[in-house]
Amino acid sequence: MATKITKKSWTVMAYMAGDNTLDPEGVQDLTEMKKVGSTDKLNVIAQFDRATGHVARRYYVRKGGIVTGDAVASLGAVNTGDPKFLMDFIQWGIKNCSADHYLLVLWNHGQGWDDTDIYADERHRRLRRLASGRSRHALFHTPVRSMLEKAIGDHEARAILLDDNAKDFLDNQEMKKVLADTAKLLGRKLDILGMDACLMSMAEVGYQICDSTDYMVGSEQTEPGAGWPYNTILAALAKSPEMTPQDLSTLIVDKYLASYTDADGVTNSACDLSKADSLATAVGGLAAGLKASLSDAASQQHIQSVRNKVQSYEVPDNIDLVDLCSLLAKAGTNTTIMTACQNVIQVVQTGYVLKQGYKGEAMKNSNGVAIYFPLRSVSPLYAGLEFSKKTGWDAFLKAYLDAIRNR
Repeated sequence: MATKITKKSWTVMAYMAGDNTLDPEGVQDLTEMKKVGSTDKLNVIAQFDRATGHVARRYYVRKGGIVTGDAVASLGAVNTGDPKFLMDFIQWGIKNCSADHYLLVLWNHGQGWDDTDIYADERHRRLRRLASGRSRHALFHTPVRSMLEKAIGDHEARAILLDDNAKDFLDNQEMKKVLADTAKLLGRKLDILGMDACLMSMAEVGYQICDSTDYMVGSEQTEPGAGWPYNTILAALAKSPEMTPQDLSTLIVDKYLASYTDADGVTNSACDLSKADSLATAVGGLAAGLKASLSDAASQQHIQSVRNKVQSYEVPDNIDLVDLCSLLAKAGTNTTIMTACQNVIQVVQTGYVLKQGYKGEAMKNSNGVAIYFPLRSVSPLYAGLEFSKKTGWDAFLKAYLDAIRNR
């Protein structure tokens, strides 16, 4: 773009990693955006890397007309899994489309916190089989891929911003740095990070970025290929551009859920990341209490029984945090654990989760935020997360799995 656009109320920046199975959905979503487009109070911009031709283009989205008419730059082949390309898009957007508030949407596949190398042979083939169901799986490049491959063994593949041509993706550590650099550029936290990707509403993900981001919108469960309904979200924002970041976060949840039926089995939630530290502290108390209880066989059995029936998702190692605590707090739990569970529930329901909902009977025990609770073994990558370091949740998981294995 040759000149800056006058400062507006909101800039929506959609970073669309479509050089994979989601290329057709990217075209559809850009078409949805064009039903509203930019206004005198709203900038809508996008960067779409396509599987068709492996070419990325930037768009200043306007209402009506054809999508190609909105292209303002052709970038050639771009590796969307490399954080420098994401940061370049963000810098371009902030410089050229100044606004009071910013919503950054990461559009792609997504699988929560796990940074396992998505392109390691068998794991890559498995992900392709999952992705062929037209749901959005995985977001987060690792510079030391061979080291990770040696370390992870048989753990399942997960990530975000997959680029099938570059064989790369973005990991959580890189996401943390990109958002920290964004906050420095803005001189404050990013207003909203939107995850139009699967399985991203996890306590681990929220805590990883809470120092640089005010609100996060995402799903505990996988998303259908259609993803967010950009036309209805942008129409509401264009009509009321004065809405606050909290208002827009909760509106996205409402519009997303309204666009699906019970048969789709979806979830969505808006989280206030200023409460992420309080949530991590509460989970730390729960981890300590649960770990201490493992010396008692009855407690082991109770935890195992709860784990077997708690609300889980497409990746079965992801479970709903509040449902876990609700089940643990029932008869058979000692006072320490019961109090810890109540503390977690209170933080989630009175601050961390601003708005959440689901569609479908299979998702009925969803409460807005998931946590990692593997059935067989703990990924060696989990200990590297800020959440793990803060809470000791990984230490509990390892102790629990050892206890039930040796019982």
